[in-house]
Amino acid sequence: MLLGDFEPLFLLEVAVRTGLMFLWLLLLLRLTGKRGLAQLSPLELAIVIGLGSAAGDPMFYAEVPLLHGMLVLAIVVGFQRLLAWLIIHSEAVETFVEGVPVELVRDGVMQLRGLERANISREDLFERLRPAGVRQLGQVQRAYFEQDGNISVFCREERGAPAGLPVVPPWDLEPPTPLPQDHEGLAACLICGRVQELGEGQPRTCGCGAALWTRAVTDPLADEPAGA
Repeated sequence: MLLGDFEPLFLLEVAVRTGLMFLWLLLLLRLTGKRGLAQLSPLELAIVIGLGSAAGDPMFYAEVPLLHGMLVLAIVVGFQRLLAWLIIHSEAVETFVEGVPVELVRDGVMQLRGLERANISREDLFERLRPAGVRQLGQVQRAYFEQDGNISVFCREERGAPAGLPVVPPWDLEPPTPLPQDHEGLAACLICGRVQELGEGQPRTCGCGAALWTRAVTDPLADEPAGA
């Protein structure tokens, strides 16, 4: 059960195979460059998975020659290098492989189609905005979902930021309170974050089609009641 049909000496062979394949893989990964080791596109991630599979089999399968596994690794890394060159020299290839940035927020308003394209919920967006110091969407001029999966945030100066939809506290802990139908004053749409004045004669339906509003704030934490 422990050794199968192999002699105990085969364990030493496995150790040698593993060491050789590990060193070869380490050398090839070094050739992929820093970007290949840090931020992977979906296709590059598939290449890394392929590297792991190609490196693993020759390590402990006696019927798989080391040379075959090393050749497969070299071909996969060579393909990655070719792909990296094409991405640098061809906009079409870069767009096909890595996609394009997606705008998520413009002037304090969430771009719902952008969120859908990026497969990001409002709560996920807020979670990524909070580490950038964002307390309410009015502070955000632009937010982009980048090709590497990160979100770039461009904020207004906090003092000059207009009121907006609060993103703190996290909605999972304390969801915003919807406003009553007869509320008058500045309000933020709970669906897209658009801010508008509600009152007699003013439309109560947002441009996104929703009619759910909460209080627009400049600093949600400062506006919290004492002891909250």
